[in-house]
Amino acid sequence: MRRTQLYLDEDLWTALHAQARRTGTTVSELVRQAARERYLGGLEERGQAMRSIVGMWKDRPEFADSVGYIRKLRRDDRLARLEKK
Repeated sequence: MRRTQLYLDEDLWTALHAQARRTGTTVSELVRQAARERYLGGLEERGQAMRSIVGMWKDRPEFADSVGYIRKLRRDDRLARLEKK
């Protein structure tokens, strides 16, 4: 963990201290928690996002053969086009 220093206006300072007292935690923990939620997303939110994509393409016939689909995507004439330049 790294240490940092923040400048907070009076209203934010007061609100954080009041919340820390109510929840029995520290201002530092509140700031870490808020930063995690804002910039990393909550664990539940990330888990929900992952669960929502499971089976997303199961009914798409073009993805039935995933290996074939990827191989088809990789077949292109990129090298030939680059050689012509």
